[in-house]
Amino acid sequence: MKYKRIFLVVLDSLGVGEASDASEYNDVGSNTLGHIKDNYDLFVPNLKKLGFLSTITMEENNDVEAYYTIAKPNNKGKDTLNGHYEMVGIKNDKEFKSFSESGIPMELIKGIEQMTKRKVIGNKAVNSNEIINELGEEEMQEGSFIVYTSFDSNIQIAAHEDVIPVNILYRVCEAVRKVTSMKEEWMVSRVIARPFTGKPGKFKRTNDRKDFALKPPKKSVLDDLKEKNYNVISIGKIDEIFDGEGITKKIKATTNLEVVNKLTDIMDKNFTGLCFANLNEFDYQGHLRNIEEEARLIEDLDVEIPLILNKLNMDDLLIITADHGNDPTFNGFSHTRENVPVMIYCRNFKDPKRLEPLNTLADIGASIADNFDLEKPEIGESFLDKLE
Repeated sequence: MKYKRIFLVVLDSLGVGEASDASEYNDVGSNTLGHIKDNYDLFVPNLKKLGFLSTITMEENNDVEAYYTIAKPNNKGKDTLNGHYEMVGIKNDKEFKSFSESGIPMELIKGIEQMTKRKVIGNKAVNSNEIINELGEEEMQEGSFIVYTSFDSNIQIAAHEDVIPVNILYRVCEAVRKVTSMKEEWMVSRVIARPFTGKPGKFKRTNDRKDFALKPPKKSVLDDLKEKNYNVISIGKIDEIFDGEGITKKIKATTNLEVVNKLTDIMDKNFTGLCFANLNEFDYQGHLRNIEEEARLIEDLDVEIPLILNKLNMDDLLIITADHGNDPTFNGFSHTRENVPVMIYCRNFKDPKRLEPLNTLADIGASIADNFDLEKPEIGESFLDKLE
């Protein structure tokens, strides 16, 4: 074992340029981080030292403190699950269903109404804030469910907490998850509970969002770690992405700052294994196409980087990456098919530098498996021997 603890941090949706197959997804020209940088004077000296900005062009930068490169997506689709699956060694050739173009099938809508004995309103592709403000008052008056999709592979169900308690909303979403798993044409990657509060004109989503994801189709590096009695600690939505599979401890966090705070807390603990965290707010602002807010989030993260690095022990490894793109300058409001940045840091590194591009995100999982002497995953090659 080279590293006692590995911290894997996903900057959700911060891709760094179109993947080689971007044309298959109508995403030619996408570049999430590059276009944010083009439109906003990013001040990120700490991330820059890790090679973050250099991943946009893959230029050689000798003034770095981390190894840096990009990873190319291989799994079909550009959904959260596909990227995270690949990252931990799960090969998945199935692109999950999306209703952003066609709308949620009426047969499914009627099924939800029959199952819940409540009316369903909404059924369109839209962001959560917009539809809750539009239909929240009607939802309260009728005791209905707002059902919609947010441009990717999901069905979202919103309800006011004073009308439909959160625990009932969760039960409904869990039931809808089971129903959507029965038909190929309904099989979205996630069903998402969206409770909200407030009064007309001042509705607000709460932090009690919950994702009901499909179970992973195969075992992952997370499962192998757990079976070998290593810790697998999830922070943020990681536990929900994998439906709890392979996780030994889950820590709830919603905002990026909450995730970072929980991460630095856990770094003070003595454990052996993996801590896997997801910073979800980047993705949310990407869907809103809000360049300035996404840039601010990147700068906010930059401020936290020194604290994260200083908390690392000499035998710890930090890997920062992303799962897909979500270019805030691009057409539409969907994820974009992009390569992702990979920055690898240890306080013991003697000569950090640019690495050749990784052929798959699965190289990350393969490297984790290699470090803990696990069976080699189905996909991916370890880069551990390149770190000196």
